[in-house]
Amino acid sequence: MIVSLIIGAEIAFWVVLAAGLAVRYALRRPRAGGLLLLCVPLIDLVLLTATALDLRGGAEPQWSHTLAVLYLGFTVGYGHYLIRWADGWAAHRWAGAPRPAKPPRYGWARARHEWRLWRLTLAGMGVSLVVAQLMIWLIDRPGAADTLRGSQLAALRILGIHGIIALSYTVWRKKEPASPAGQPPQRPVAAR
Repeated sequence: MIVSLIIGAEIAFWVVLAAGLAVRYALRRPRAGGLLLLCVPLIDLVLLTATALDLRGGAEPQWSHTLAVLYLGFTVGYGHYLIRWADGWAAHRWAGAPRPAKPPRYGWARARHEWRLWRLTLAGMGVSLVVAQLMIWLIDRPGAADTLRGSQLAALRILGIHGIIALSYTVWRKKEPASPAGQPPQRPVAAR
């Protein structure tokens, strides 16, 4: 049941996002589109409530509960970033806004970008850790919390792996390719 809810939440996220952007730009109703975009966090609230009720109702914690906890963390950490990305492209496509800047590819600018993404992962995995702990306290059954403690370890592993990736971009910065003779090197546009 929880896996179906997670899949439904992911589908609902993209449907509500697309609907909000379509109303905002295609129908030229920015306020109504903005209100639809504000509904995106409600999807996470529904998933969180369903997961908590499932566990409180006596269900044994399984890998699907771990997945729900990690998914909630991801959507909280990266949700605003994804909405802003999609909004930038929709504004470019339908409202004549400038093309959104691509992430930097070289040097310190790329390293800073990777550390910004790591901070989003930190926020998301922090939410996952807290939600898992709250659910452990909620079910309050000896032995039943092991799966949720596993989700906390998974969140810490994800955070550590992403930290290593960000560190690698800092230590081994990719150099900008040499430009043809007589032309100044092109500077990458920094992400906002």
